[in-house]
Amino acid sequence: MSVDLKRLVEGIEKAKNNSKKRNFTQSVDLIVNLRDVDPKKPEHRMLELIELPNPVSKDVKVCVIGSGQFALEAKRLGADKVIEREELEALAKNKKMARKLAQSYDFFIAEAPLMPLIGRALGSLLGPRGKMPTPVPSNASLNEVLDKHKKLVRIRVRDQPTIQCRVGVENMDSEKIAENILTILRKIEEKFGSLARYVSSILVKTTMGKPVKIEVGKRR
Repeated sequence: MSVDLKRLVEGIEKAKNNSKKRNFTQSVDLIVNLRDVDPKKPEHRMLELIELPNPVSKDVKVCVIGSGQFALEAKRLGADKVIEREELEALAKNKKMARKLAQSYDFFIAEAPLMPLIGRALGSLLGPRGKMPTPVPSNASLNEVLDKHKKLVRIRVRDQPTIQCRVGVENMDSEKIAENILTILRKIEEKFGSLARYVSSILVKTTMGKPVKIEVGKRR
């Protein structure tokens, strides 16, 4: 990697210190500007759900779609919302409510047999947002899947050669935020190749603060 933990921690600290105090907890965002990447080409598009080593915040909202015992278990585990088959069928006829649902939750998890119905009912709204549900097979632990989704971040390259996502909050330890950023950069490197070759700039910022540039290794 051409970006090390120390550089990232220094940049994160600078972004935090340069940001005025607000009456809410600000997010810390990562911005990665790519070069020689054309989002019009399918092979250059990217949509990944990445499990971070450190949870970004407690505000990640997960909606579970299922029936019977699966739905009961989701409620017992404290899922933010549980949608059963009848409500799912109703949403297929109410685009306004379906759109509100798509906007209100970060991630969706579904009982695997319901995926075809979900595709028909919500696919046109969840698909473009990169929010199609993760199917959960019958032998999987729903508790583990829910816990994992609390650590997920969605990164995508679709219209512009830029990736932006939340990697922490301002009261989170800067080293933990840096570890999250390194995880994302590794995934970008796996997709496109050398960061020095395909990344033009890496920045971090708080919600209301100015971006701080992180130095990247020289282009070869």
